Amino acid sequence: MADITFEIKETIGVISEGSKGWTKELNLVSWNGREPKHDIREWSPDHAKMGKGLTFTKEELTKLKELLEGIK
Repeated sequence: MADITFEIKETIGVISEGSKGWTKELNLVSWNGREPKHDIREWSPDHAKMGKGLTFTKEELTKLKELLEGIK
């Protein structure tokens, strides 16, 4: 399996924190040198390890926001 590179371009915010210090975050991340995307996933305290996550383009994140605002 090929190495995956990443660079957190902007930390937008922490959604939650687990008992072992890992945080679920919304960040703007560049994966393998590509255009940055909005990214939700869990990170270790030093950001060296990560869990599985979801990435969104700006358009997808805007649509998600609209959907979330519709939840009653």
